[in-house]
Amino acid sequence: MSDAAALDSAALDAAALDGAAFDAARLREAFRQHAGGVAVITAADGRPVGFTATSLSSLSARPPLLSFGVGTASSSWPVLAGADFVGVHVLAEDQEETAALFARSGADRFAAPTRWHEGPHGVPVLEGVLAWMVCRIVARIPAGDHHLVVARPVAGETGAPGRPLLYHQGGFNVLRR
Repeated sequence: MSDAAALDSAALDAAALDGAAFDAARLREAFRQHAGGVAVITAADGRPVGFTATSLSSLSARPPLLSFGVGTASSSWPVLAGADFVGVHVLAEDQEETAALFARSGADRFAAPTRWHEGPHGVPVLEGVLAWMVCRIVARIPAGDHHLVVARPVAGETGAPGRPLLYHQGGFNVLRR
């Protein structure tokens, strides 16, 4: 069985060890306790698309790889499913409105006040973020009602001053010192 096949819904359902239900509500409840950084993922196919993600992870240093999850019901998925490149943007603590906009269904995410420009490989790049990377997609792995996307950064800017926006307990938060 391939790695991708091991993560499809049927395989995941069949892998239940004791048959006890740990449903979506309990999973969300558990992950409300886990603070995560907030990112916006973008892509383009004639028109820009994007969504807010809290699933962004550094996957490997050699080679440099990152991953994120995207729901197959997301309005961005049809573009991401065929895209070669994506933009990954780490949001700053003052970008809660941007995070909320890119999380809102049906919103015109790239209209004012969103500041962005076309970056390398035609990927929409948001301005004013802590870091942005344009990444080549190297794998899309079905995982239940999502796909795990693995990507390799090929361009970007990092190291902007500021603190990250976090997501915890169902809302946006900031670091305290």
